[in-house]
Amino acid sequence: MSDTPLPRVLLIEDDEHFRAGLVASLRLAGATLQAFGRGVPALRALGEDAFDVVLTDLRLPDMDGLEVLAACRQADADLPVIVMTGHGDVATAVGAIKQGAYDFVEKPFGRDRLLTLLQRAAQQRRLALENRGLRVQLAGGAGMDRLLLGDSTAMHTLRAWVLRLAPTPVDVLLQGETGTGKELAARALHEYGQRRGPFVAVNCAALPDTLVESELFGHEAGAFTGAAKARAGRFEHAAGGTIFLDEIQAMPLATQAKLLRVLQEREVLRLGSHTPVKVDLRVVAASNAQLQAEVAEGRFRADLYYRLDVVTLRLPPLRERRDDIPALFRHFADGAALRFQREPADLPAALAERLLAHAWPGNVRELKSAAERHVLGLPALAGPENDAAPGARSLQGALEAIEALLIEDALKRHKGQIETCCRELDISPATLYRKLKQHGLAAGEHRTDS
Repeated sequence: MSDTPLPRVLLIEDDEHFRAGLVASLRLAGATLQAFGRGVPALRALGEDAFDVVLTDLRLPDMDGLEVLAACRQADADLPVIVMTGHGDVATAVGAIKQGAYDFVEKPFGRDRLLTLLQRAAQQRRLALENRGLRVQLAGGAGMDRLLLGDSTAMHTLRAWVLRLAPTPVDVLLQGETGTGKELAARALHEYGQRRGPFVAVNCAALPDTLVESELFGHEAGAFTGAAKARAGRFEHAAGGTIFLDEIQAMPLATQAKLLRVLQEREVLRLGSHTPVKVDLRVVAASNAQLQAEVAEGRFRADLYYRLDVVTLRLPPLRERRDDIPALFRHFADGAALRFQREPADLPAALAERLLAHAWPGNVRELKSAAERHVLGLPALAGPENDAAPGARSLQGALEAIEALLIEDALKRHKGQIETCCRELDISPATLYRKLKQHGLAAGEHRTDS
């Protein structure tokens, strides 16, 4: 029998002796039950309390099991209902499955079989509630688009992970190339989390080696020459909130050892002090280097790396989400037009083609600068004119990116209707489905109920 915990069960059985035996047996196994002999008071209890599974007889004095099933599904479509039936009612029980019952069990049945069925139903219930909670988070996190821009599969996945992790206290390591938006991801983890303290960003590469420990951990008066008075460090300033340690690979090895203690003990020791200060915060670290390689080269402590590597989120480079490039460019161009008090700038097809063909070593940060130059009437892409020549990216790669954009545009305009998109694109449904899989697209994302 599984170790999955047993659920809270709403039992409806009119046979008093059979009901008492079920209650005793299930409670002995660790289940929590409320038992009723009729359907109406049981459904009233359903509205007043939370249950994981409903276990109901098919034949009741005041209503039948199918009516109970219908009422339960109306109250909560994700609530599993298991129907108990006699031999002569098996056909009706099968009909109940078609109407949404989780399963049925034929009397007489063994306790172990029933327990296994209840555990499976409970697991389904837990998964349904988790998915429901995630959907609520996603709906509430719609504003995250302003922080983590993009409609590609990679960005949808990243936003979903941020929403899943944000309410938890876990520290997070962000890995990504320069310009991929690591600080924005850190801010999203903070804003959608439960901490109401400040967000404190620290660029470890910008701190001089002689001052890094004082900046991070603080110091007491007289701790070193020039320390005229006591000063709290960045960790203390971030108490109750989030500290973001950018370019953590640049932190000196001696400071890394002290950071490890902060992560383990959640306390800092100011320079010149012997009294640790407790700090309750989340740590989000980021690196544009592969920390495993830094460990192998002896530039980063292995114990610190493994302490940070509990949860790692990878931010995709722009070249891996080219579908986002036109929309991101327009977004940045609109913002620049407001700032510079210019007219909104169009995105000509020739420029869009060059943007899609560009390598984008500076990622989203480089794209934003290109959009600002375009609004100012300057060439969007700096450098030689052959930036967008076929050598910058293979012809096949450019064609695939344009193909993906055309397919996604058709899906959006036709609300995911496959046949309509096929007629417009002049391809067969089989070809379209193959290309949807190839480009990581999903027609269902664009459908609307009507």
